[in-house]
Amino acid sequence: MYPLKRNRRLRTNEAIRSLVRETIISPNDFLVPLFVVEGKGVKDEIPSMPNYFRYSLDLLENEVKELWSLGLKSVLLFVKVPDNLKDNKGKEALNPYGLMQRAIKTVKNACPEMLVMTDVALDPYSAYGHDGIIENGIIVNDPTADFLAEMSISHAQAGADFVAPSDMMDGRILTIREALEDKGFINTGIMSYSAKYASAFYGPFRDALDSAPVDMVDIPKDKKTYQMDYANRFEAIRETEMDIDEGADIVMVKPGLCYLDIVREIKNAVDVPVAVYQVSGEYAMLKAAAEKGWLDHDAVMMEQITAIKRAGADVIASYFAKDVAILINK
Repeated sequence: MYPLKRNRRLRTNEAIRSLVRETIISPNDFLVPLFVVEGKGVKDEIPSMPNYFRYSLDLLENEVKELWSLGLKSVLLFVKVPDNLKDNKGKEALNPYGLMQRAIKTVKNACPEMLVMTDVALDPYSAYGHDGIIENGIIVNDPTADFLAEMSISHAQAGADFVAPSDMMDGRILTIREALEDKGFINTGIMSYSAKYASAFYGPFRDALDSAPVDMVDIPKDKKTYQMDYANRFEAIRETEMDIDEGADIVMVKPGLCYLDIVREIKNAVDVPVAVYQVSGEYAMLKAAAEKGWLDHDAVMMEQITAIKRAGADVIASYFAKDVAILINK
C-alpha cells in the first residue's frame, strides 16, 4: 500500500514551496558593515573583498541613502585610521571630531531613521593592531575596558544608537553600561560580540582596516588570549550569559557558517536577540569561487544566509546584505 502521507505534495511547485517555507529572508534581517576612510570622493575597492569598498564621508552619504532605498535600515560602522594617529592607548578614538564621530553624524544627517551601530575596539587605533592596551607584553583587561567605556560615550554623544564592543575583554559590557547610564545615555543599546572566536576567517577585514596584529618581539602575535578558542562550545554560552547579565541588549556569534551549532545553542539558552556576523573570509571565499565559475554566486549566497537565519539568527551582519536586498527586491 502506498503511504497516505506524501511529503512531496508540499514540494510540487514554487507556489506551494513558498507558502510553507519556514525561513523567510528580508532586508529587515540585515546589519550592513560599512568601512569609512578619510578623504573626498574615495570609493576604494578592497582587493580581498571584491565589490566591497571603503568610503569617504561624502560618498558614505550616498551609499547610506541607497541602502535605505533597498529596505536596509541598520549599519555597523568601522573606520580606517591613518597610521600617524595610532598609538598604544587609542586616544584618537576619543576625538570628538575623529573619523568615527564624523561618520556617525554623516549617516544620521543623510538618513535620520537609519539605525547606527559602531565598532568599539582599539585595534583600528592601535599601533600594534590589538583590541586592548599593551603593558609589558600583555593585553591588559581592566584599563582596556575603562577606555572602551569612554569610547562608547564618545560614540553616543555623536549620535550612535548602539555601540558594539568587539574586543572580548572580561567585564567590559558592565563597564560600558554603567558609564552610559552615568552620562544619561540610557537608551543607547549595546550589541556585544559575546562569542567571538579566534578565527582565520578575519583576514580580508584586517586588510580593509589595516588592523592586523604587528609582528614584533614581546608583542602577542595573535588574539588568542582574549578571543575564544574555536574548539569550545559551552564557553560560548557562559560568555553570552555573562554579557546579558552585564547589560547587553543583543548578543553576537562571530564568525557565521562554521559556528551555526553555537548560534543554535545560544538561541536556545537566551531570551535576547541573537546576531551573527558572516565575516570577510566567508564573503571572499564565495566571491572567489564564483569568479572562477565554480559556484553559482546568488544561489549559494541565499543558501548561506538562509542557513544562518534558520540556525537562530535574529540579526545578520553580512557583506552580502546589499546583494541580497537587490536580489529579493527584483
